[in-house]
Amino acid sequence: MKILSTSLLCLGLLAASGFAHAASNCTLSLKGDDAMQFDLKTATVSAACPTITVELLHTGKLPAAAMGHNVVISASKDVDAIARDGIKAGVANNYITKGDTRVIAATTLVGGGQKTKVTFPGKKLTAGGDYTFFCSFPGHSMLMKGKLTVTK
Repeated sequence: MKILSTSLLCLGLLAASGFAHAASNCTLSLKGDDAMQFDLKTATVSAACPTITVELLHTGKLPAAAMGHNVVISASKDVDAIARDGIKAGVANNYITKGDTRVIAATTLVGGGQKTKVTFPGKKLTAGGDYTFFCSFPGHSMLMKGKLTVTK
């Protein structure tokens, strides 16, 4: 009986740890700095999440006008075009063209010491799809980008 109880307890803990792991895939937390770097080059989220939250903390000291950062999520094939079009959109639009359907999600632009976040439906992503997260401030997307892996 003791072996059965221990086995059931272990199975319960294993199931709970799997649930906790899946729940943690609903948030993408990034830090960006004055050296135009995100702290992550890859991240994983789950398309099964009702909503996905993208959080950005700018750990640098420079203001948004000089070294602003945001986080944009799109299909990888669209990154260069979104960044190029974002330059025309300007700082007032967070370097994102209004109504750009290629943009899955985008935070606002922040400067040193500031935070921002955005949420979007998990169903906007497809498990196994080819996605990238990047900063659309002019010139930043060359260095400030990473692969977003989407699981079920």
